[in-house]
Amino acid sequence: MALFLCVLFLLLSSASACDRCLHQSKAAYFSKASALSAGACGYGSLALGLSGGHLAAGVSSLFKDGAGCGACFQIRCKNSTLCSSEGTRITLTDLNHNNETDFVLSSRAFMAMANKGMGRDILKLGIVDVEYKRIPCEYKNQNLAVRVEESSQKPNYLAIKLMYQGGQTEVVAMDVAQVGSANWNFMSRNHGAVWDTSRVPNGALQFRFVVTSGFDGKWIWAKSVLPAEWKTGVIYDSGVQITDIAKEGCSSCDDSHWR
Repeated sequence: MALFLCVLFLLLSSASACDRCLHQSKAAYFSKASALSAGACGYGSLALGLSGGHLAAGVSSLFKDGAGCGACFQIRCKNSTLCSSEGTRITLTDLNHNNETDFVLSSRAFMAMANKGMGRDILKLGIVDVEYKRIPCEYKNQNLAVRVEESSQKPNYLAIKLMYQGGQTEVVAMDVAQVGSANWNFMSRNHGAVWDTSRVPNGALQFRFVVTSGFDGKWIWAKSVLPAEWKTGVIYDSGVQITDIAKEGCSSCDDSHWR
């Protein structure tokens, strides 16, 4: 237990409390959103249903070894002639290996930063100066969902993907147990939004998650998620919603001019 608490403390302390602060950088774009849906978060074609296809690959400080997958951001470009003051919302679905830009956006998201009728003009620039901030993800009437991956093999291996993670949060730890049991087995992050274990309990399964938002962290318990006869490729409703929003811990976090 002491080791677990130590690890948990390190996970919580690594969470950024300045996510909602305004950041200055550059952004480029992919010509096809499919390049982002096939990305490091493991969402596959399901990514295209997030944020209306406004997807992004983020640098490692935003990707956070996969904990940043599914994070939502408001981003706008700084060319006042071409770009709107509102910008657009994006969802992180991939890792950007190019440190010249914090984000590589889908072309749809890139064009959405432009003023009406100027989408093609902004594409011609290729790379633009931007400012962005983390915002809560909102999935109205949609609970956190668990998709059983095709690599799962009952009863020896279970891999699941987390979908529709709301709020301004990160899942940093996860356990699984048979429904009604207190014998929890930890799961590991395989990659991105995919978690797995080779210690699969029998019967229907429950999950609990350690969710962080800024400096805050808490357990969330999904008491009955997978039926005893769970199947691969199926998305199951967790029955819980995550809506936590980070409390700022920045020494300076002024985004008052973003209005």
